[in-house]
Amino acid sequence: MSKTITIKLTRASANSGQFTITDEFQNVVAADVTRDILIQGISYVVDSSVTMITLTSTGDCKVSKTIRVDTLSPLEIVNTPFITTRTACLWRHLTNIEVYNSYYGVTRPYIIEYPFSYNFQDEILQNVKDYTRVYKYTHNGTGVFSYTDKIELNNAWFNKAILYNGQQCSGLLNLVAKPLNNMKAYMQYPIFETDGKVITFTKSDNFYQYNTFWSVVKNRGERLFLSSCETLSIDKILNQDNMDYSQRSFRKEPLRAKDLKVRHILDDRSDIHLVSQFIVTPAQISYK
Repeated sequence: MSKTITIKLTRASANSGQFTITDEFQNVVAADVTRDILIQGISYVVDSSVTMITLTSTGDCKVSKTIRVDTLSPLEIVNTPFITTRTACLWRHLTNIEVYNSYYGVTRPYIIEYPFSYNFQDEILQNVKDYTRVYKYTHNGTGVFSYTDKIELNNAWFNKAILYNGQQCSGLLNLVAKPLNNMKAYMQYPIFETDGKVITFTKSDNFYQYNTFWSVVKNRGERLFLSSCETLSIDKILNQDNMDYSQRSFRKEPLRAKDLKVRHILDDRSDIHLVSQFIVTPAQISYK
């Protein structure tokens, strides 16, 4: 036997995400149901023995609420208003020394951007040298934080970079550590992908450095970046439709201008602590 139930959301925050609906027997009634659909009300067919329904938010702030199945008239359901609440999840930071750019269990990007301004003449960027210390902390068993419980790494760093000026852009550079003592593996780089280019970085004299970049902009009349609709914490995202990641054997346009911006991103891990101190961008004057 089965019966039809109607679910209508009466309270939720403005940024609440999608929901998963289950019964008391852990059977999934529906998945990825949006907030707007639940505000309007939606009906499902369930087993007649179901008396409890659980709504679980699948967003970053995971909230679960179980309600009993009651009998209401259609008029009562229609006249039930929706109220936007301002409650939020409680999140405690810096309680785990092994985790950094992770919030609500999700790794968030750590982004740092350096602006450079040259003198009268245009200059051509040759390479990027960054003085950043990368630490990985471990627990000492006492439960007390100590600055001595760390090691400094040489093979971990930012995993993405974007170099650009007003009209040129390197596109998305995926950074990987240079293979050591393996010339065959090293000769595979750069690796050209549809949405980026994989290049290697090295660490020498405490400097992380890389090159192998050029402008990949298709049309200077189009935007290099787009606004992000995901979060206000991200000021812009790369306009990938205006980037050409092919090999461009005879059209490798160097980054040449009176200014430069270097954007470094770490978004594939949260177990390292990056202490960025300064960056150097060796360039040569371009005469024309």
